Amino acid sequence: MLTINVTAVYVDDQAKALAFYTDVLGFVKKTDVPAGGARWLTVVSPAHPDGVELLLEPTGHPAAKVYKEALVADGIPFTSFAVEDVQAEYERLSAAGVEFTQKPTDLGPVVTAVFDDTCGNLIQIAAEKG
Repeated sequence: MLTINVTAVYVDDQAKALAFYTDVLGFVKKTDVPAGGARWLTVVSPAHPDGVELLLEPTGHPAAKVYKEALVADGIPFTSFAVEDVQAEYERLSAAGVEFTQKPTDLGPVVTAVFDDTCGNLIQIAAEKG
């Protein structure tokens, strides 16, 4: 059976992304290995240190930059993170200075909110209701 062990988000600056994803969002650095002119740099949830790793992938390829810009222009999140309580996480992150492009919104079976990760992406947080 296939499992997901690494997924990626393109970032403009790996050091800035690492600081945001760890210091602000609360993820933990898992891997940091030189890889050419960049780093193989991953973070994980402290609740699941052996779970799926999020690769902070440099936006090096020209197509990646265009793709990211198009998603942001259309208001589309690059990826989504699960949370227990969207409103509580919205309040915590807002207090930490995170800018939201969508406040908590009830979409029927889920509640979502969308924020700017300061690295060129919109990120959604979501919680199932019930």
